[in-house]
Amino acid sequence: IQDLEVGVLVNNVGVSYRYPLFFDELTDEEVQNLLTMNIDSTVWMTRMVLPGMLARKKGTIVNVSSASAMYTLPLLAEYSGAKSFVERFSRALNAEYSGKGVTCQCQVPFYVATKLAKMRKSLMVPTPEEFVALAIKWVGQGDAVVSPFLLHAIQGYVLDCLPDFLVAKGIMSMHLDTRKRGKKKDEKLAAEAGVKKDN
Repeated sequence: IQDLEVGVLVNNVGVSYRYPLFFDELTDEEVQNLLTMNIDSTVWMTRMVLPGMLARKKGTIVNVSSASAMYTLPLLAEYSGAKSFVERFSRALNAEYSGKGVTCQCQVPFYVATKLAKMRKSLMVPTPEEFVALAIKWVGQGDAVVSPFLLHAIQGYVLDCLPDFLVAKGIMSMHLDTRKRGKKKDEKLAAEAGVKKDN
């Protein structure tokens, strides 16, 4: 991209856990992969485009994080921490460079109906196309952190009004249930693989 005039960079990458797990249950490969995908790619892509934007005194960097960055997420600790990095990194970059013509914005969606989320479209879960149509309207606005989808913003407002320990407790309960289902699925697949090996 050395000879390209990049006016807008959108860092929209992410990988999470197979399903909610205790941190010690992750493999070293899963831990490293999550850091590389969620943090390293955002940092280095930003490093690549920033000098050109500063030279032209204009540009916008949009980092897509997650509502996971904003709350205590037991059993998704590393994912939540990585997305929190993206949110804080974006805030700081915006403070550093907005006076030089380069803005940095972090968008924090809740669930979107993507392959990563493994969810279907519903009232609270927009399609990627619906989310992007709203997200584009926020690009270049002064807010460093935004939630473009109104129902996500309302969810965030409600969670912000609750004590953190209650939110964490509710999420822990939900994630333990999902973990249990995930473990059963893993055991079933392992058993099926064992049967195939025996045949």
